[in-house]
Amino acid sequence: MSEISTKPYMLRAIYEWCTDSGYTPYLAVKVDASTTVPMEYVKKGEIVLNISFGATSGLKMDNDSIRFHARFGGVSREIYVPVNNVMAIYANENGQGMAFEPQAGFAEPVADEEISAPAPVLAAVPAPLQEAKSEAPSAPDDDNEPPKKGGRPTLTRIK
Repeated sequence: MSEISTKPYMLRAIYEWCTDSGYTPYLAVKVDASTTVPMEYVKKGEIVLNISFGATSGLKMDNDSIRFHARFGGVSREIYVPVNNVMAIYANENGQGMAFEPQAGFAEPVADEEISAPAPVLAAVPAPLQEAKSEAPSAPDDDNEPPKKGGRPTLTRIK
């Protein structure tokens, strides 16, 4: 018997925690051929979706997929996201939530020479480096967008 993934259960639990706490649950999704989202809102192959009760209609979070209807630019759209494509779920107000590792069938096809490379691993940054980094001015991102001043917290994916 194959092991059942905990990911869909964690997604539902954090969604419920967000709504019970009065927070707005957001999903960060990797977009590929298996997702149905409005492509005009996709940036760098990813999209962030508000899945709160007020923003969705008919939200269904199954073990395989998340489905709902939402309005984009005043037009109702059907959204379909395989659970494997969910990169994170978090509360928009404070950024608390959970990020997930890519799963089988998640990534785009890669060249043969890239297959043998080890997958990146997250590691804690030592305390002295964290302090030095917080004092140094922030470096501009590769995406050529100006840094945002204040506003709502955002989830940043570091590759």
